[in-house]
Amino acid sequence: MVRIDGRAFDEVRDVSISLGVQPYAEGSVQIESGSTSVVCAVSVGDGVPPFMQGTGTGWVTAEYGMLPRATHTRNQREGRGKGLKGRTQEIQRLIGRSLRAAVDLSNLGERTLMVDCDVLQADGGTRTAAITGSYVALQQAVKTLINRGDLSSSPFTSAIASISVGIIDGEILLDLNYEEDSNADADFNIVMTDAGEFVEIQGTAEGVTFSRDALGKVLEVAEKGIRELFEVQASVIQDLK
Repeated sequence: MVRIDGRAFDEVRDVSISLGVQPYAEGSVQIESGSTSVVCAVSVGDGVPPFMQGTGTGWVTAEYGMLPRATHTRNQREGRGKGLKGRTQEIQRLIGRSLRAAVDLSNLGERTLMVDCDVLQADGGTRTAAITGSYVALQQAVKTLINRGDLSSSPFTSAIASISVGIIDGEILLDLNYEEDSNADADFNIVMTDAGEFVEIQGTAEGVTFSRDALGKVLEVAEKGIRELFEVQASVIQDLK
């Protein structure tokens, strides 16, 4: 088979991360992965959720949403008289869990870092792009806090990035676009640290079950792609002032 955009099976889409796209936020980026585009902005607030109060420990959490015309047809804007869709809740919890895995919360003090992820254009992999971009936005926010004198040192314990993998007609494909994702026999979202540890493995047999051997190959391909994303992140983070 030949991929829609001509990429090799284990090739990541072109990825770019632009810093400071929302100047009022303590940290912000726009990440573009192929035709998927997500803005990730970090706001720093005093205080923590009730279950964290008095612990001296901070919190990192996230919200996620798609603009109405992020897709081919208009989607109803969420939160207007109705609760969030289950998919949206699942994704923002995933983003929050992933970012917290990269941070020593005890070094934040009792403050909350809220990450807003807004999908401008969706062509597959919006949740994975949101995680990868949010990590860089969070790095910028922490740099802002250090420059202000609000933090004495970085609380990061690792880098975090995420990518999708799919199985289509028996082939393992890295970094799916929307059409590939829609036709996948099985699809996966993988989150990893730069130490090679897994934060999350989401895998679903959409049409055909997969073997343990296939899962091992999926994880190998995912790690290859995530290593490439770490390089993109690092090249952007080194420009932080």
